[in-house]
Order: sequence, then C-alpha cells, then structure tokens
Amino acid sequence: MSESMEMSQAAAPAGGCCGGGCCGGVQAQTEQQQAQQQARRETKAPAATGVHVEPGAAVPSATPAAQAGPEHVEEPVAYDGILLSGFGGPEGQDDVIPFLRNVTRGRGIPDERLEEVSTHYRHFGGVSPINQQNRDLKAALEGALAAAGVELPVYWGNRNWAPYLDEALQQAADAGAAKLLAIPTSAYSSYSSCRQYREDWADALEATGLQATLQIDKVRQFFNHPGFLAPFVDGVRASVDEARAAGFADGDIEVLFATHSIPTADAERSGAPDLHQWGPGGGYEGQHLAAAEHVMAEAAPDVAWQLVYQSRSGPASQPWLEPDINDAIGALQGRAAVVIVPLGFVSDHMEVMWDLDEEAIETATEAGLWVRRAPTPGVDPQYVSALVDLVQERLEGRPVAERKAVTSIPAWYDVCRPGCCENPRLGFRPAIAGLQP
Repeated sequence: MSESMEMSQAAAPAGGCCGGGCCGGVQAQTEQQQAQQQARRETKAPAATGVHVEPGAAVPSATPAAQAGPEHVEEPVAYDGILLSGFGGPEGQDDVIPFLRNVTRGRGIPDERLEEVSTHYRHFGGVSPINQQNRDLKAALEGALAAAGVELPVYWGNRNWAPYLDEALQQAADAGAAKLLAIPTSAYSSYSSCRQYREDWADALEATGLQATLQIDKVRQFFNHPGFLAPFVDGVRASVDEARAAGFADGDIEVLFATHSIPTADAERSGAPDLHQWGPGGGYEGQHLAAAEHVMAEAAPDVAWQLVYQSRSGPASQPWLEPDINDAIGALQGRAAVVIVPLGFVSDHMEVMWDLDEEAIETATEAGLWVRRAPTPGVDPQYVSALVDLVQERLEGRPVAERKAVTSIPAWYDVCRPGCCENPRLGFRPAIAGLQP
C-alpha cells in the first residue's frame, strides 16, 4: 500500500466510503495515482552551463556570510528554510530504467546495460527504500527543529528521481524563501557524496531561473559529529555484546566497517588534499578511518576491526578502493564471528539491503562465521539531533572551536575548498557552495 493510499484511507470518515471499492474510492485513488505517475518527470534537470556570482563574491549563489569563502562561517545567517537533499530512488518497476539513466547521465551507457545492472532493484519490486526513508527523515527533522525552537520549513529534493531538486527549489521560492541551508544525506567528502550534490544544486538553480535570487549554503560534512556516530557506537556495542553472549571471546570477533568503494583517482582528490596529509585513499578513506577509530574506542576497544569496501562498478582495469568486503571476509584468519557496520551510509538503502544483507552475510555464513549487521542511523533521535545542531551552527554563526567533533579530525569546512573532490574523468562542472573550481 502506498503512503498516499494509507493517508487517504485513514482519513475516510465513518459512515462514508469504506475504501473497499463499493463507491469507487479505490478506483478513484488508483486513477489519481496513475495521473500522478504520468505527470511525474523521468528526467532530472539539465546540466548547468554556468553559475551566478555576486560582484566581489568568491562563492556562487552563497549567502553574504559565505560569499567570501571562509573555511568556517562564524557569522549568523537568517535562513528561510532547509534543503534536504537525497540521492533518489525508483518506486516501481517502470521507474528503474529512467532512474538509472539519470544516475549515469553523460556516460553513454545503453539501456541494455542498465537493465543488466537493474537486477537489485528488480529483486525488490523496483522499489528502493531510500525515498520513504527520506520522507521519514524529513518528518523527524521537522519535529526536532520545532522542538528546538527552530521555525524553518524543510524542503526535500533528490538528485536522480522525483521529487527533484529543482522542484524543491521552486517550492521554496514560491513560498518566499531567499536563503536555504542544504543538508546532503551523505557524511563524507568525495565527488559522489559532496561535490556532485553541489553540481546538482547548480543545475537546479539554472533550470528554475533562480540563480540570482535564491542563495544556498551547505552544512559541513558531518562524519565526525557525535550524533551521527552515536548510533554506530550503539550498534557495534550491542552486536559485540550479542557475540559475547553467544560464547565468542573478543579475540574471536572482527568488526568490518563497510562503505561504498570509489575509484582510487577520485579518492586521492577528496577532502581538500592540499590542506590535509591523507593516506593513499585521500579524505574519503581518512574520514572513514577516523570515524571507525572513534566508534571502536567507544564501543569495543579490545576487538579487531578493519575498513572494507562494497558496491564497486566500472571496468575491472580501473583501480577502486579495496579490499572488497567479501574478499575481506574470505581472508579472515582466526575469527569465528563478524560484525558488519555500514559506516558509509545514513540509512538502509539498496546497497545495504543487497550488498550487505544479501551478499556479504551469505559470504560470511558460507564461511561458517557467526554474523550480525549493525543498523544505520536512519531516524535515530541522536542522528536527527545532530542535523538540528548543524543547522543551529549556521543560524548562530557558532565559532569553530565550539562545534561538536569527536574524531582526530576537527570540524570540517563550511565552504568547500578550491578543487576539492574533483572527478578526473569529468572535470569541473559548475558547482555552488564552494570556492571555484
């Protein structure tokens, strides 16, 4: 049953339409859904050809406090709303191929190949859980903002499927908004988890004609905010305690922190490489390692762990971050129990449900290992409160020394630095919320 049907049936008055079709209620609802499906766009906004820069500014489409490009904005900003920005996902079999076309736009991948890679979505009826999860997160964030006394509306838009980012921006502009604070649903620095959001915001601004009238800042990458990491701490602690209760000693257990693999060349350019001394995996790997170190120090300091990767794609000749989680499981020596932690994800979307819950758990089971998968933050109140705190940082202009960060890396930048998270294959596309290029 769809969310709209649930709401419609829950609101049906007693003594009125029963919702069983006897008076056309279900038929009318079905026709309405079909009309909405037909009216829904299948194509994301076109790529922007440029950006709007105010005279004397260094950052496109930024608020006055961020226009000069400070590393941290320590000046209060009176925002008009929050732009919750998601990846997007199909919500039916007919959505799958158009959605994948959006994801792979510009790469020249034929539909035949897209159909081959659609099997994970087809397995779940063509429905990714990510849109519903963002609906739930939007509702939770609205409630938490209100409880904190922050009276700001939350507009939700996706990069690759309806509701699109340009639709969310138009909705905000129609409501009179001139300054938005964007929250990407990704915690780390990389092209796909940071810069590509900035590019798609630029696309959406140009598509709506709002480049000169709507200003958008973004919250800092929140990989080291204690509220983001707290659900992982809870999950690792609970899973390790369960393994101990099952008779396993700490030396029998290995914790595998899993995140999406990316091309090595992308990783090397992630996370302001000119300003930080990262290892070979750049800021993307370095931030994950710092987050994992904190989680283990809090949850299970005597248990072994490692960072592993999943969901790689592309030609085999192209180097990607390794080891793959299935290879890592196969290479374990002297372990009898495994805890899988989806550290790179904020919710249980397709890569978690398939690559971890199906493939990785199958690999561990076949290897004779006891295995548990820890939860993602989802709508955990600690995570939602962290997002509220990130909003309050910018509303208050909170000094960086007073911001919450619990890893060896301090609070990350509010304004992305020049060249950060470059995609070497695509070059620099128009982007906002950071210093150019």
